Amino acid sequence: MSHSTGPLPLSSFVTTDLAGITRGRSLPTSAVADQLASGCGWVPANSALTPQDIIAEDNPWGSHGDLRLLPDPLSHLRVEQGPDPLAPALDYYHGDLVETDGTPWPVCPRTLLREEIARYRELGLQVTAAFEHEFTLLGLPQATGGAFSLQAQRAAGNFPGWVLSALEQAGADPEMFLPEYGRLQYEVTCRPTQGVVAADRAVNVREVTREIARQMGLGTCFSPLRAPGEVTNGVHLHLSLQSLDGTPRFYDAEQPHNLSELARHWAAGVLRHLPALCALTAPTAVSYLRLKPHHWSAAYACLGLRNREAALRICPVVSLGGKPLARQFNLEFRPMDATASPHLAMAAVLIAGRLGVQERLPLHAVADVDPDSLDASEREALGIRALPGTLEQALQLLQDDHALCAQLPPALLQTYFAMKRQELALTRDLTDDQVCDRYASLY
Repeated sequence: MSHSTGPLPLSSFVTTDLAGITRGRSLPTSAVADQLASGCGWVPANSALTPQDIIAEDNPWGSHGDLRLLPDPLSHLRVEQGPDPLAPALDYYHGDLVETDGTPWPVCPRTLLREEIARYRELGLQVTAAFEHEFTLLGLPQATGGAFSLQAQRAAGNFPGWVLSALEQAGADPEMFLPEYGRLQYEVTCRPTQGVVAADRAVNVREVTREIARQMGLGTCFSPLRAPGEVTNGVHLHLSLQSLDGTPRFYDAEQPHNLSELARHWAAGVLRHLPALCALTAPTAVSYLRLKPHHWSAAYACLGLRNREAALRICPVVSLGGKPLARQFNLEFRPMDATASPHLAMAAVLIAGRLGVQERLPLHAVADVDPDSLDASEREALGIRALPGTLEQALQLLQDDHALCAQLPPALLQTYFAMKRQELALTRDLTDDQVCDRYASLY
């Protein structure tokens, strides 16, 4: 009989749920090959977990039913070397929630995104995307240097280098690590990629960043706001479309703002549904302490050229270095934060854009000034609407957006609304300071 001489290497099968929290189960790495085809057990009611780890009482599943968390072999992440040589490898597979016979389960956000990507392919289009994450690094000395400063970068020591090293090991194609505007605030970006992988990569950025911080005795906070009055943490989703042969489809040098006809229809769809989308992309009480004018976070549904107060931004292209302009061109969705499920949020934005394309919606609500600097009549003339001011308002707008809801599985909507009603009940009587504290501890 052989005896172990140390900890058994483990791998995990994970799902990132409707609350944007990555949950899963672990097994001996040596057993993964035998489990890839069947996955591990999962409970339907788990999808109704609030961020506070309370299962919504009125969820549609109760104590009944069984699922499988089926790993995607192509999504395997392994980070073997980190700053702590004794730490176990970070090893997991993103998975889909399926019935015990393998039938897709309609409440799985990763399945929803995959199915929406397939709808784009039926239209002859492929999706390229990248998520940018801002976060607060905890445990550093308070005097870390000014905004965007080299001193602030250096104050983080080896943390940035280890994060980028780990993301490289994970195959996440890291691009940049930078000090941001806020105190102890940093941002990490990865290069764009196609389809579901982009949302998987968003999860990987969060989990890898947390892991490196943990190994270095530091902490992280991805919550949109740690305290009232502080600089906020956002997540920006960059999207572009190509033909199936890779030809860029958003850029047209002959059109205003270089927006192709397809891009105009797509942006119009996102803007039409944007107030309702907020319930899925800015889905917590603390999100609405961030989505305010003059926060560079977006408080109005409008499209702007290089305008960081616009909810949808036309990003600049760079002629330096000889890179093709059309391949750089993308639109940035800004009213999003890390309390959202990356898969659900990306799917919802894509659904809204697709509806705009299919309905050939005309593009309105374009503004290259701060929308809040316009008076109400000027905004109305341009078709610019305010985004919801609370989670409760956002959920009502989603419920009232019948065209958008018709594109989402009824079981997913029922579960999501149950979970969010429970979350509202848990936060309704909290002060702004208490809301910030609560979510800072959760994300």
